[in-house]
Amino acid sequence: MTEPGPDEVLDNLVQVSFTVMALLSRAAAAHDLSLTQLRALAILRDRTPKMAELAEHLGLDRSSVTGLIDRAVKRGLVRREASADDGRSVRVGLTEEAHRLARKLEAEIAGLLAPLTRDLTPAERNRLGALLGRMLP
Repeated sequence: MTEPGPDEVLDNLVQVSFTVMALLSRAAAAHDLSLTQLRALAILRDRTPKMAELAEHLGLDRSSVTGLIDRAVKRGLVRREASADDGRSVRVGLTEEAHRLARKLEAEIAGLLAPLTRDLTPAERNRLGALLGRMLP
């Protein structure tokens, strides 16, 4: 088997990214969530950041995140709380209902993504995981 060239690596990476995004969008839509809302729930799954930190994680401006969180609060998925270290800041976290939804989504997404790596050996899956991890900032 020949090694793929740089153009093929880039093309395959983009195509896999599009496939993953489509599958994530499908999972989100099944629960009446946007892809951005799904990302926010994933970020909030194990932390309670300040709104500004959440905006940075999402790559959005604060006003967009405020609207996003307002809608999530109305759905009972997110709670706001005063920041203990800065009285002017607000931290956001998931409600118990959202934690249940996040666990359900995690299982659904794992099922949707599993076919992408089904034909890889365990060693190849481990190597892919390690390589993808190195690509993250």
